[in-house]
Amino acid sequence: MMGGMPGQAPDLSNAEIVDYSPVEGDGRLRLKLKDGSIIEVKLEIMNILRAGNDPNTGLPAYVVQSAPMVRLVECPKELRKSPLRPGPKDPKSSAGFA
Repeated sequence: MMGGMPGQAPDLSNAEIVDYSPVEGDGRLRLKLKDGSIIEVKLEIMNILRAGNDPNTGLPAYVVQSAPMVRLVECPKELRKSPLRPGPKDPKSSAGFA
């Protein structure tokens, strides 16, 4: 986000939600870690708010409310351990992103 004093929260009292659509890609990033694991990270966007304009530049200021979704794609066998307590499988849960 742009604008405001560093460390100062923007005034969201008059902020408005802005609709959006992805320009390209699906927002997933696949990363290979030094330990040999591969993870996939997707940024889940909840809201984008326009919070007025930056007083110094006049440009619109945006606040993005998001949460990272992380999925383990692959990991070396030597990093795997036995579960502490095997529990019943939840048929609703599934690995990966929807």
